[in-house]
Amino acid sequence: MLLLDMDGTLIDSGPAVERSWNRLFGEFGIDLEFGAEHHGKPARQVLGEVLPELGEDGIAQAHRRVEELEVSDVDEIAVLPGTERLLAELAAAAEQLGRPTWTIVTSCTAPLFEARWARTGLPVPAGLVTADQVTRGKPDPEPYLLGAERLGADPTASIVIEDSIGGLRSGAAAGSRTVAVTSTTPAGDLAPLADALVTSLDDLEVRVDGEGLLLSRRGR
Repeated sequence: MLLLDMDGTLIDSGPAVERSWNRLFGEFGIDLEFGAEHHGKPARQVLGEVLPELGEDGIAQAHRRVEELEVSDVDEIAVLPGTERLLAELAAAAEQLGRPTWTIVTSCTAPLFEARWARTGLPVPAGLVTADQVTRGKPDPEPYLLGAERLGADPTASIVIEDSIGGLRSGAAAGSRTVAVTSTTPAGDLAPLADALVTSLDDLEVRVDGEGLLLSRRGR
């Protein structure tokens, strides 16, 4: 099974994410820019790291504000290279195997996922995991363990595809093999955490192999 991150892996939301967060930081008078170290983590976790002085109520208020900003900034969301083809290959494999072959495990909440994914026109997978469905977000293994569970898959027999340090740590802690996409974070930071490194999903292809899936580098 493939367990796929969304932002920076399947879609490009980077500019919208950075605009929204940098606007929030400005509203709170913080001299900080949203960077690679913040990608892949649930918003509440980021807020707890950068604004611990707000306390629980203040963080909840800031979370509502940044989600409002992000949900309203989806016009430039774009599908990344290889996404449509790979998902089509996974759909064909699912039909052949008679079971789901992939899902999305995202640090977005359900409303933010829906706002962004709706821009793609692509199908919502069975077993979707959003940040508001887990107690502990990435880099904790819980999101990817839940994704595997919802697909009826063994996490140690699954592959996680991620673009962030926190996401790769989450997948590895769940016992999965990991593939890093170098779309938002420098390759040198991702390489020590991943079993393989690619520039985009266009570098990958998937096919049925016996009773399972074979993910490989795509021939050009």
